[in-house]
Amino acid sequence: MNEFQDIYYSIDSVPEPSIFKDRKSKFIGYAYPIHKIENIKEIISQLKKEHHGARHWCYGYRIGIEQINERANDDGEPSNSAGMPILGQIKAKNLTNILVVVVRYFGGVKLGVGGLMNAYKTAAKMVLDEAEIIEKIRTEDLVIHFKYEDMNKVMRIIKEQKLNIKEQKLEAMGKIVLSIRLDDYKQIKEIFKLIHTIEVK
Repeated sequence: MNEFQDIYYSIDSVPEPSIFKDRKSKFIGYAYPIHKIENIKEIISQLKKEHHGARHWCYGYRIGIEQINERANDDGEPSNSAGMPILGQIKAKNLTNILVVVVRYFGGVKLGVGGLMNAYKTAAKMVLDEAEIIEKIRTEDLVIHFKYEDMNKVMRIIKEQKLNIKEQKLEAMGKIVLSIRLDDYKQIKEIFKLIHTIEVK
C-alpha cells in the first residue's frame, strides 16, 4: 500500500475568499470541501446569485483518493486560460475533495491569455494559501465478534495496538467495530485471527 493511498490532503472548512485585481478586472477566489460532483452545481448556482454582475465563474476540482476525478472549466474564457491554472494550484498543493472557483468581474480591459492565466492562478493560490489544509488518514472498519470469555484477549490487543473503537456492544456475544488505518489493516486483522475462537470480518 503506498503512502498516497493511506494519507491524503484536503480542507474541512471554507476559507475567506481572496481578491486579486489586474487592470480593473477583479478575480475573487473561493475554495470548498466537496465529496460529490453534484455539490458543484449547487455551489456555482449560489455564487452566480451572489455575484450576478460578474462575467465568468471558472473552476477546477479534484474528487477521490485512489481514483482521482478532476476537471477544469473555463466558463467562456479562452481555452485553458482559467480552469487549468486553477486546477494546477490544487494539484500543486496535492489536494483532493476540493473545489476552487474564481469569479471574474470584467473591468473593460482585455488581459490576453497570459494575463488571464496569471490572474486565475494567483486568485486560486491566494485562497488556497488562506485555507487550513488537513492531513487525512484513510481507514477501514474491522468487525470482531467474540464470546464473553475472549473479551480480555480482544481488549488487550486493542490496548497494545492503540486501536480506535468506533462502536461496541458487550453482551453474551460481544461485537466491536474498529477503525483501522489502511496501511495497518492487514497486519491487525492477522493478529486478531490468531484468536481462533473469535470471528473477524
